[in-house]
Amino acid sequence: MTKLKLKIASRRSKLAMVQTLWVKEQLEKNIPDLEVSIEAMATQGDKILDVALAKIGDKGLFTKELEAQMLVGHADIAVHSLKDLPTNLPDGLILGCITKREDPSDALVVNKKNKIYQLESLPPGSIVGTSSLRRLAQLRYKFPHLDFKDIRGNVITRIEKLDSGEFDCIILAAAGLKRLGFESRIHQIIPNEISLHAVGQGALGIECKSDDKEVLKLLSVLEDKVSSQRCLAERSFLRELEGGCQVPIGVNSSVQNDEIALIGMVASIDGKRLIKDESIGNIKYPEEVGKKLAEKLKVQGADKILSEIFEQFREK
Repeated sequence: MTKLKLKIASRRSKLAMVQTLWVKEQLEKNIPDLEVSIEAMATQGDKILDVALAKIGDKGLFTKELEAQMLVGHADIAVHSLKDLPTNLPDGLILGCITKREDPSDALVVNKKNKIYQLESLPPGSIVGTSSLRRLAQLRYKFPHLDFKDIRGNVITRIEKLDSGEFDCIILAAAGLKRLGFESRIHQIIPNEISLHAVGQGALGIECKSDDKEVLKLLSVLEDKVSSQRCLAERSFLRELEGGCQVPIGVNSSVQNDEIALIGMVASIDGKRLIKDESIGNIKYPEEVGKKLAEKLKVQGADKILSEIFEQFREK
C-alpha cells in the first residue's frame, strides 16, 4: 500500500524542532499510512539577533519563509508557535489547526543570587530581561522601580545570558520552558493580575494551503476544540485592534459551560497608561467575543495608545 506523504516547514531553533517533532509523531501515530518529513530553515527573526524585535518589524518575522515554502509547493504545512503567527495570513493560506494548549502564562526565571525574591519583591534597579513589548509595558506599569533590558536569542541562549550575570531575571513563556525540559527553571508563574499573556501563547498553530482539503482532513486529528475557541477569540481581539506580534496587547481567556470569557489589555510602552476590560459571549462565536472586547477598549482610548506606538515605529 502506498504511504501518504506530508512535508512540514519548520524553524530550526531547538524549541521549534521539539514542537514540530511532536506534530510529526502525533500525525504518524493517528494516521498509520502517513509518512512525515521536516524541512527546517532560519527565518528573518532567527537571523537578526542584535536588534530589538519591535524595531525589525511586527508581522511575519518568524513565519514568512515557512509560508513561502508552502506557496511554491515545497511544503504541505508549517508548524508555528501560535503567538508568532500574524492574524492576517497571506492569500492562499489558512490556519488549519490549533493544538491542545500548554500553560499560556509568562514565567519568571532568576539568576541564582535572586532565588529569595519573587517578581513583586525584587530590589529597585534589578535588571529584568525581555524582548516583548507586551511584557515590558505591563511590568513597567506594575514595577516602575525595576530596570528593563532587551534580550534576544533562543530560550537556551537567554538562560545562558541570565546565568552569566547579565540579568537578574528574565521573563519567558512557561510553555516553551516546559517543552524544552526547563520546567525546573520556572521560579514563578506570573499571575494574570500582573501580566496578561500573548495572544495564542502556549498553543501550536498549523498553517496550510486553504484549498488543500486532504491536508485539512489530516490535521483535524490534532485539533483541540476548547484551545481553538479560546485562541480564535484572542486572535480576533488582536486583529480588530490591528496589532502585530510586537505591540503591548495582552489577553487571558477561559471557558465555562457554553460561555467564553476574554480579558484584554492595551498599554503604552512606558507603562504609564494601561487599559483593561472583559467580554463574555457564546462559545460558538469566539471571534465575536474578541471583536466586542476590542471595541470596548477602543472606546476607552486603546486606539490612541496604539496609534502613538505605530508612529514611534515609523519614526525609527
